[in-house]
Amino acid sequence: MAPTDVPPHMSAAAERSAPLDSELTAILQQRIMVLDGGMGTMIQQQKLEEEHFRGEEFKEHGLPLKGNNDLLSITQPDIIYQIHREYLEGGADIIETNTFSSTSVAQADYGLEHMAYRLNRASAELARRAADDVAKQTGCKRFVAGAVGPTNKTLSVSPCVERPDFRNITFDELVEAYSEQVRGLLDGGADVLLVETIFDTANAKAALFAISLLFEKSYEKKPIFISGTIVDRSGRTLSGQTGEAFVMSVSHIKPLCIGLNCALGATEMRPFIEAIGKSTTAFIICYPNAGLPNTFGGYDETPQVTASSLKEFVVDGLVNIVGGCCGTTPSHIRAISEAVRHCRPRVAAADVYQDYLQLSGLEPFRIGPYTNFVNIGERCNVAGSRKFAKLIMAGNYEEALTIAKAQVEMGAQILDINMDEGMLDGPTAMARFCNFIASEPDIARVPLCIDSSNFSVIEAGLKCCQGKCIVNSISLKEGEQEFILRATTVRRYGAAVVVMAFDEEGQATDTDRKVEICTRAYKLLINEVGFDPSDVIFDPNILTIGTGMEEHNDYAVNFIRAAKIIKETLPRAKVSGGLSNLSFSFRGMDAIREAMHGAFLYHAIKDGMDMGIVNAGNLPVYDNIDKELLVLCENLIWNRDVEATEKLLTYAQNHVKGGKKEIQTDEWRTRSVEERLEYALIKGIDKYVVDDVEECRAQTDRYSRPLHVIEGPLMNGMKVVGDLFGAGKMFLPQVIKSARVMKKAVGYLIPFMEKEREKMMASSGSAEETDPYQGTIILATVKGDVHDIGKNIVGVVLGCNNFRVVDLGVMVPCDRILREALSHRADIIGLSGLITPSLDEMIHVAKEMERLGMRTPLLIGGATTSKTHTAVKIAPCYSCPVIHVLDASRSVVVCSQLLDETVREDYFQDVTEEYEEIRQDHYDSLKDRRFLSLSQARQKALHIDWLATPTPTPPQFLGTRVFERYDLNRLVDFIDWKPFFDVWQLRGRYPNRGFPKIFQDQTVGSEARQLFDDAQRLLSQMIDGCGVEGRGLVGFWHAQSDGDDIKVYKDDVTHPIATFHGLRQQVEKDTLEPYLCVSDFVAPVDSGVEDFIGVFTVGVFGAEELSQQFQSGGDDYSSIMVKVLADRLAEAFAEELHARVRRELWGYCTDEVLQTSDLHRVRYQGIRPAVGYPSQPDHTEKTTMWSLAGIQEKTGICLTESLAMTPAASVCGLYFSHPRASYFAVGKITKEQVEDYSRRKKMSVEEVERWLAPILGYD
Repeated sequence: MAPTDVPPHMSAAAERSAPLDSELTAILQQRIMVLDGGMGTMIQQQKLEEEHFRGEEFKEHGLPLKGNNDLLSITQPDIIYQIHREYLEGGADIIETNTFSSTSVAQADYGLEHMAYRLNRASAELARRAADDVAKQTGCKRFVAGAVGPTNKTLSVSPCVERPDFRNITFDELVEAYSEQVRGLLDGGADVLLVETIFDTANAKAALFAISLLFEKSYEKKPIFISGTIVDRSGRTLSGQTGEAFVMSVSHIKPLCIGLNCALGATEMRPFIEAIGKSTTAFIICYPNAGLPNTFGGYDETPQVTASSLKEFVVDGLVNIVGGCCGTTPSHIRAISEAVRHCRPRVAAADVYQDYLQLSGLEPFRIGPYTNFVNIGERCNVAGSRKFAKLIMAGNYEEALTIAKAQVEMGAQILDINMDEGMLDGPTAMARFCNFIASEPDIARVPLCIDSSNFSVIEAGLKCCQGKCIVNSISLKEGEQEFILRATTVRRYGAAVVVMAFDEEGQATDTDRKVEICTRAYKLLINEVGFDPSDVIFDPNILTIGTGMEEHNDYAVNFIRAAKIIKETLPRAKVSGGLSNLSFSFRGMDAIREAMHGAFLYHAIKDGMDMGIVNAGNLPVYDNIDKELLVLCENLIWNRDVEATEKLLTYAQNHVKGGKKEIQTDEWRTRSVEERLEYALIKGIDKYVVDDVEECRAQTDRYSRPLHVIEGPLMNGMKVVGDLFGAGKMFLPQVIKSARVMKKAVGYLIPFMEKEREKMMASSGSAEETDPYQGTIILATVKGDVHDIGKNIVGVVLGCNNFRVVDLGVMVPCDRILREALSHRADIIGLSGLITPSLDEMIHVAKEMERLGMRTPLLIGGATTSKTHTAVKIAPCYSCPVIHVLDASRSVVVCSQLLDETVREDYFQDVTEEYEEIRQDHYDSLKDRRFLSLSQARQKALHIDWLATPTPTPPQFLGTRVFERYDLNRLVDFIDWKPFFDVWQLRGRYPNRGFPKIFQDQTVGSEARQLFDDAQRLLSQMIDGCGVEGRGLVGFWHAQSDGDDIKVYKDDVTHPIATFHGLRQQVEKDTLEPYLCVSDFVAPVDSGVEDFIGVFTVGVFGAEELSQQFQSGGDDYSSIMVKVLADRLAEAFAEELHARVRRELWGYCTDEVLQTSDLHRVRYQGIRPAVGYPSQPDHTEKTTMWSLAGIQEKTGICLTESLAMTPAASVCGLYFSHPRASYFAVGKITKEQVEDYSRRKKMSVEEVERWLAPILGYD
């Protein structure tokens, strides 16, 4: 990233900036600047031949020179000068030199590598002259950008398929070539260096390395522009990096501008430019091609179209510099210049992820305030893994690669690579293994940690990494001069750095020495070298304990204490450590070592340890460690027992070894084959369907093509299913079983249809078929959301009604949804979401559809959506139909009406009028709604006389307890079956509503019973051995309320370790009821009453995988059933665990005896409000929970960027024990409370409004 916040004591020497930086910054803050267009495009228009390229000087050259455009700066300078002038006169502020291929590497193809310096200098002088001439003529200064192209070779991709580790060029060779090029450009008068068309970030890093060396040693610093190339709509460079990862990899050079060019037109480039803009504080440059190339390789996009697209970028605040690449001409630049002349430029962010350590492999990885402990995989270390060492020593690198892959699969977020072995050529081995990693995207996606005590080995690894990695390590043991030299080199490569707590006197072992050395190193790195503090990682030395030597007994304690002080006194620095050293005395006793590691990490993480080199697959959960063993480990770690080592050895010696089934008849099998298929589809019987379909297919007189079997009896049967469902005579579970039969039938016919298609293509050259479907519908759960049960049900129902459904899955970004819609020529797009942030993403999709001029109807569905929100917030963003669909039963009707030409317009008009009325009613209700001021609401809060009520019961333990592989049988009796039937859209009529009365309902009772029996069978399978397991966590802490906040304490109630922020009811009430906030249920700070709060999270793991297995087998019914049951188990888990909390774990209701129905009616003391729901509507409070309780590392339950939980079948919330604690809905709130809340949470008002959008009482 561009410079973020740096400490005020940073020296000018460390951060000197180019004089031109200030000048260009001032311009870019005032207006949009314009770059020129394609040089190659203009040269091609000259229709030059071989003799033109040769000129007089190269008349006798031995190789063909036609196509060497850069040579024309010497042989045809007038042509190049004139092209520059045309662009300048067209409105370009900046022109690029004609040096895209002017490195010795690229010129070697023409035998002109010796001409590289001259080519660059001559080209820069030509551009300089043109810029100065036009500036003199117009009175407006123009700038020259020295173009530095990617060369025709790559450091990250092997040119030889058989040898993935082979490279045809080295980093050093590229640095030398780029140095020569840049010297020529600077000597020729370039104002700016533009490293462009980056398809391999490693090549660009070599160019940046060369530039930084020249600036340090011999040239005045000039502004640097960087422009990558996203090669297609996947959003990645040719070498596989995402746009965000690319930005992280090159931001160490602190470019003035960063952006994209080439490969794509402006329209295709937009989502990637947006992503880059959100990842950097630099200005943004964008110069796309004139659209995508036509079939002849030319470009058809007109100047007006290109200018219009780029103007949209400018108006939407995405860019600061615009221009053109392939296919653009002076006409394009003139149109662009005129279009953006009066537009305001993008305002660069003051800071982006300032407090985060930002790393990258092929994908970005950030470590910040809310990141859980980061596992650095340790097994790719020849000193730490015998298996890995044996493979490397034998030269079996491809087999060694499987160890790296296993580490990533087991949870390593960074991969440590170490080749320090006396019999190994370290630099060669490091480079070769890193090259192998680059060939494996599943491994290369994570950042690398280049680990060695030999700096030449570290450099060898850095030269092979296109991402931003970590260097492990450097230290002060050879003095400040060597430390600064190595740190400067690391920064030049763009890596973060681990600093060991060594100095000239040796290794630090006590706390004070560790802190003293780290502080000294921090000041040198920041003040002298110019490191971003977030890129500094300290390893205060995890040293071996349990050695029998008294002086070693405090080593673990000293590390933990030093980590805490480092995090408190050295802003933004991180703390790491190599965990295996701790337990080295117990080598060979893996169970002991793992327990020591788990216990040590539990405490070290709480005191500031951010990451560690660990075996990602062998870390036990703290609460799962045998209690006796845990006590022994902690006594050793904290040096509480002088005999701790002996006792642990003794432990090791003693414990450690190295319904009534419906009777069915087959009478229906005597009917005609068409009737049998219809019956099978209606009843969901798939036993005979393949035989019946084959019988139809064999009747070639009636069904001459396999497609006719689908269009005939199968579609006819599904039409009956659809009609019965629409009439309420079939129910959702039955429909999904029907879909399973249909899938099996079609799956059988597909090979025959493919064979037929091949024959038709061979005979006629065409295999065009009539589309048998009503229409094509794209379905997706939007970005950030993982919930898809409802969407899947809708997909099956639509499929049963002859719609082609393309289900994109979950967490689908906007650009992919729209791209797939265009690719599949979708007739309708359906968006689904469960959590609040999904609503914003749906709005974004609607806005993008409007911007792109799409006409496809948009359907909105999911638990968090509503007709009011759709009408008020989404529909106004899109001028075509936007319709809220309540459930699956309505989806068919809506889609059918939208695709029926005879009723579509009338239907859309009716919806438009209905939504306008809803909007008007909504805005009228805002006017009528009356609110108390926040101070009035607080005065009317729930006031409890804490001294007159019983003292809060202390929990049975403080801290967390983890439950792994929870006995799912315990949960069955706690399942609330009513929501289960609601999902399947089976609802009984009074008096037979709810469970189990629904079985008595005349309409749905029979199907409800069948559905319930199916669920019981599948539930038994899930519990008894399908890989489904429950994991949970409960934690308790001291707590006191402070206004609307709840302060959480460990032991000392004067220093909170976390704060939960509450929201208070404000809508005026007609009664004397209090205006509630969750903080009302906790004793205030000044009450003198000691109180407590609990946190819980539960999740059901393995259901997604089981569901996918069923889906892959064509069984949609069981696939959806698994997810529905997993949700029910998760809720039951939360209910059962809460009962245990009340009776045992907290123990404030030890004599409670309640029936399950009483639990579902909340007839118990205390509450467990879920975060993101009515009592606690802010999803961002989850980050406090996750940080406080270490939820991700202890349970594996994670949060997405929109704070949805994964696995999707997860529940989290808080525990309150007070008898007057009750569930409530905060309801709508005023801007006054939003502003107060933003101050308390230290978030911007805009950010708070985004998360609380559904409860805002104002527009």
